[in-house]
Amino acid sequence: MLQTRVFPCLLLQGEGLVKTVRFNSPVYIGDPLNAVRIFNTKEVDELLFLDITATKDKRKPNFELIKRISDECTMPLTVGGGISSCDDIRLLSKCGVEKFAINTAFYSNPDFVKEASEHFGSQAIIVSIDVKKDLLSNYRVFIRGGSAPTKIDPVLYAKKAQQYGAGEILLNSIDRDGTMEGFDISLIKKVTEAVNIPVIACGGCGKIEDIASAVKEGKASAVTAGSFFVFHGRRRAVLINFPLKKDIEKALS
Repeated sequence: MLQTRVFPCLLLQGEGLVKTVRFNSPVYIGDPLNAVRIFNTKEVDELLFLDITATKDKRKPNFELIKRISDECTMPLTVGGGISSCDDIRLLSKCGVEKFAINTAFYSNPDFVKEASEHFGSQAIIVSIDVKKDLLSNYRVFIRGGSAPTKIDPVLYAKKAQQYGAGEILLNSIDRDGTMEGFDISLIKKVTEAVNIPVIACGGCGKIEDIASAVKEGKASAVTAGSFFVFHGRRRAVLINFPLKKDIEKALS
């Protein structure tokens, strides 16, 4: 396993795998089970699946689909989307999920994260923070799959997540999502300098050097990406891939 965690972030919409750009225009890229089978052969250390419509549709996670995904997975699995109770976490745990990404439910009920971390261990609880710049270029937290703005500063929000027992922060830049133009290093650095728990950088990765920048300049503890691992070439042809570990290690050295 790499010293710095680098892993795919895959988006679920219904039963399919999709990819978005700035949280909009989801494009179907295939069967999630097929993607898992391919990543199993690529020596990927972990996988993150986010159901991008569960919260907006006011529904629970798709436990049946997640069970099928987990059964195929040969690596630790993290799941997010629609998680709003400890019962949800228990059911996901029975499906084989090891970590749980909580987003809107933390905004609505911070005590839920506290309760979840006490019951399942803080190492299993991730608070997912979606961030976008407002018209004045201030960073602001968005909820409900990036569809609802708040006036909350993500730095203060990350501190609150740590205070309520989160073991990690998943920091996702809406402005960079799917663009493959590089991570928002300024955002990452602001958050990593404010908390003592690991921060997973997400949104904008287009090359291995971007991973290195997020870690070296942004001080991210881990990096996850979508487009970088599912597209190939300028025309964004679908090609599930993952860099060789030696190439990642070289970039990070």
